[in-house]
Amino acid sequence: MRITDLNRDRDIGSNCILMEIGSFRILVDCGIHPKKLGREALPDLAKIRDLSIDFIILTHCHLDHLGGIPVVLREHPTARILCSPASRLIAKRILRNSISVMTRQREEKNILEYPFYTYSELDRVEAALTAIPLKTPKTFHENDDEITFTFFPAGHVAGAIGAMIEYRHRKIFVTGDVSFNDLETVDGADFPREKIDTIIMETTRGATEIDEDLTRASEVERLVGDVASTLAAGGSVLIPAFAFGRMQDLIHILLKAKNSGAIPKEIPVFCTGLGMDLADYFDTMSRKTRDVRFQRAMVKDLGIQTLKTWEEPGTDVPVQGIYLVSSGMLVEQTPAWHIAANMLEYAHNLIAFVGYCDPDTPGGRLLTRTSVDELRFAQLNYIARVRAAVGHYNLSGHTTRERMLEFLDTVEPRLVVLTHGDPEAREWYLDELAIRFPKTKAVDPVPGVEMDV
Repeated sequence: MRITDLNRDRDIGSNCILMEIGSFRILVDCGIHPKKLGREALPDLAKIRDLSIDFIILTHCHLDHLGGIPVVLREHPTARILCSPASRLIAKRILRNSISVMTRQREEKNILEYPFYTYSELDRVEAALTAIPLKTPKTFHENDDEITFTFFPAGHVAGAIGAMIEYRHRKIFVTGDVSFNDLETVDGADFPREKIDTIIMETTRGATEIDEDLTRASEVERLVGDVASTLAAGGSVLIPAFAFGRMQDLIHILLKAKNSGAIPKEIPVFCTGLGMDLADYFDTMSRKTRDVRFQRAMVKDLGIQTLKTWEEPGTDVPVQGIYLVSSGMLVEQTPAWHIAANMLEYAHNLIAFVGYCDPDTPGGRLLTRTSVDELRFAQLNYIARVRAAVGHYNLSGHTTRERMLEFLDTVEPRLVVLTHGDPEAREWYLDELAIRFPKTKAVDPVPGVEMDV
């Protein structure tokens, strides 16, 4: 087997791996890097331009895994996209939003190659999507050869899968992004427990040391308690959340808190954009797949109001409430970024981060600020002095490094290939694997370099 990591750097970004197994060529995901612009945001697709691609495994529908697939399909129109039933229902909608974002960036930042694809090309993507029911092996026969795929629920987000690939007598398992803990909208990962030859593994939280006493339940309790205290003191709460997955989880959490009386029922919850539109898709996934927990009625039960505009920078929000808006890292020009420009100057408010924030994003800078308590909003010509409380609550959709090692201990791989992690995270795994699994070979592929394994 030959593996080539087509992500341009060792980081969490434009995730894409080429696997050459026997006569088959398989791409695992093809994403758009959230921190890069233009063609540099795509994987290095030049390396596969002259190759035939048989299959694209879509592990889930976050854009760092999905966003470049229409570009690949344009150059490899016969490739079949293999995914979960839930991902097939939502992939096209996520890509439509990506086109809207790139179109706006073309105008704002003069990125002439944006958007990478058109709305009509999404029909080709939709036609190529082949849903494989979970835990149901699917064998493909081509050129007197055969290969079998079996998808397992990976937690993380609705539709996320880990993929078992069986070729002759070899078993290769791709974890994708994984959470072994149950989330509000999906159960935790249910991966195979048999011996596996090769694991291609995400390393997102390898550099994150977690207090063993912290649980998702305790973090939810802490978040709800801080939200309630802020509201009781007359303040408002901003919860930046990823539109796909985290926002729907938070709707669950806030509705339960209101129903229990932990948060006053009369407090409005303001949402906007893609996250609200996706509520309908989550409802459909819940009814059609039984793998997702979400009903459209929850939006009404929570008393969600649509947020259509925001105040001038430095002006506090006019209505006390909970502002559950995207994006999770306060990326520039998103609703959460605008609302933060309203709320940060006021000590009675709370900015509550519920997941990973890249240090180079506004959210990451706010969480890691040291000597200067301010945040610059360059496009608004405004610098906010940080007087609001800033909290970080561990509701991540990625598993802890300790739990990932427990999984490896169960399946006893001969080889572990590291992916989807920053250099520090990968280095931690390399060191720990050498100590805890001396019979397992661990490799951190050099981007763009073919590796025979």
